[in-house]
Parts: sequence; C-alpha cells; structure tokens
Amino acid sequence: MKFNIKRTIAVIKKEFYQIKRDKRTIAIILLMPIMELLLFGYAASTSVDHISTVVYNNDIGTESRELLDNLTNSQYFNMNYMANSMGDVQKYIDDGYAKAGVVIPPEYSKNIKSGKTAQIQLIVDGSDPTTAQTILSSAGSVVQSMSVKIIESSSPNITISQPFDLRSRVWYNADMSSINFNVPGLIGVILQTVTLMLTSFSIVREREKGTMEQLIVTPISKMELMVGKIIPYVIIGFIDIILALILSIFWFKVPVAGSIALLLFFSVIFLFSALGIGLLISTISKSQLQAMQLSMFMIMPNILLSGYMFPREAMPKIIQVISNVFPLTYFIKVLRGIILKGNGFSSLKNEFIILVVFGVTVLSIATLKFKKKID
Repeated sequence: MKFNIKRTIAVIKKEFYQIKRDKRTIAIILLMPIMELLLFGYAASTSVDHISTVVYNNDIGTESRELLDNLTNSQYFNMNYMANSMGDVQKYIDDGYAKAGVVIPPEYSKNIKSGKTAQIQLIVDGSDPTTAQTILSSAGSVVQSMSVKIIESSSPNITISQPFDLRSRVWYNADMSSINFNVPGLIGVILQTVTLMLTSFSIVREREKGTMEQLIVTPISKMELMVGKIIPYVIIGFIDIILALILSIFWFKVPVAGSIALLLFFSVIFLFSALGIGLLISTISKSQLQAMQLSMFMIMPNILLSGYMFPREAMPKIIQVISNVFPLTYFIKVLRGIILKGNGFSSLKNEFIILVVFGVTVLSIATLKFKKKID
C-alpha cells in the first residue's frame, strides 16, 4: 500500500486529541521532568559541609576554644552539642544527631603552651563513607594549618616538630566500606520499589477488568477491602526482606550489629507505609498507565532524596525538608542504624512513630479517596 501523508496526519491529529483528553497524563508528562530536574539538581551532591558535631571538652584554656573556633570557621563543622562524658558522645553519634565527635583532653592547653604535643581525639561516624572521608580530611587540614602557625610563631629556643597529635577513630564501619553502606540502603530501595509498583495497580486493575462492580455490591467495607488488598503484599514484602537480608549477610558479607528481629519488625511497619502510597496511587489513577507514571514519579525522588545515594547533609535545607515526607528516608536510617550501628528501639523510636503515623494516614486517605470514587 502506498504511503499516504493525509492518513498519517489524520492519525497524528487523533493521537493528539486522545492525549488532550487525558489531562492527568499531560500534567505528569510536563511536570515530572521539571520537578525532578529542580529537585535532583540540588540533591545530587556529595560535597558535605556544616557537619553536626558533638564536643567533649575537658580543657578550660583559651587554646581549646581556639581549636573549636577554627573547626567551625572551616565551614565543615557545626558544634551543635556539648557532651559531659564519653557516654554522651556515643549517644549523640549512635542516635544520628552528630556525625563527628571532638574530644579534647585536660592537658591540651598546657601542652601547647609548654611546646609539647597536644592530643586531639576525633570520632567519626563511618556508616556513611562519603561524610566520614570529608570529616577526616577537613579536620586534618584544620589541624595542619594550626600546626604551621604554631611552628612559625614559636620561639627559636623551642623546637616543636609536631604541635598536635590528631587521633581518629572510625566507628561502625571502620574500613569505610561502600558495600556496608550501600547494601542496607539498597534493601530499603528495592522493598519500596517492588511494593509500590505491585499495589499501585491493584485497584485500577479491578476497574479496568470490570470486576470493581462485583466488589462494590459485596457487604465488605472500604477499610476491609484496603486491608485485604494490602496484606498479601505485606507478606510478599516480608519474604523479600528476609531474602535480601540472607543475601547481604552471606553473599556481600555485611555484618548485622543489631537485632534482626527488630529489623524485621520495622520492615513490616515500613511496608504498610509503602503499600499505602501504592494504594493511594491506584485509587486516584484512571488507568494502569497513569498508575505506572505516578509510581515512577514517586520512586525517583525516594531514591535520590532519602539519603540512599547522596548524603542528606549535602542537600540544601529546603530539599532536606522535602525528603522528610518520604517514609524511605526513615527506613534507610533504621536499616543502617540496626545493621551498622546496632541501634536498639530506644534510638529509633522517633522513626517508629513517624512510620506508624505515615502508614495510618496514607491508608486512611486511600480509603477515603476510594469511597469517593465509587459513590
């Protein structure tokens, strides 16, 4: 058959007409690249500064305050917390409030004045190798710069070869292995992606197959339907998390420092949040194509803004605030906290509350939206 340009133009017009009728798809197509470019343009950064730091200062001299001022002025450290004991230092770092700890011994100022070597202890949270490397290199640069100034200003009668002895200790991930950092986060990302994609089609698939009417006429309530839809995927997700843990422990050799039972408990809580988002997408979508588009729109920000790929400390404050609305942000903190740090429930109770509230809220909204759809 001879190619006819008029017939082709007619098909093009018809296709544009179909696209024009689907305003929701048009909005997704136009808004998705703009929003993702704006978000990811700021989020995709490994340059970390203003690192939250806890200080345990046992020295009362001006020299110790000068050290802290130099660290702060470098723009890499924020002295957010003052500890009264090493136990406080450990708690701040265990709970994720601080990424670094500076411990100054009692004889620090006295040693500097007398020309002796002054010790400084730097404790680093090694669970994030990128941030840990920044802490080590930045602190080393500050101390080196101070050493040069002291040597240049010292009396000719006093020989100072090494004014400072910076002793660094890396906790949780002493080798700063990227596998130990990436695998726990990857477990959360995979769980989020699989469950979100599965449940985002559950309601809209019923609608497209024409079986929704059969569900409507049954005496089952809307909440019962939603819970019934979500439970099978919770079980599937639970099996997935067990398989992922087995693979990470025995294949990737990632040691689990904390309780596996606690990790599985948090996984179930997270699954309800992730699946609730999928159900919400399914209830507001007109077709499975729209459900897939919305799912992809949710998955990409989750991966890039949750702290899985890039340190959240490197993101602008407004992006960090946006990342707080994703349950994956909290679940990744739970995974890395339990697997790398050995955190217990007391250190993760805030994440537990947030995930529970998020799950209940999203599931309730999905139920209400579904009710509106069938009225």
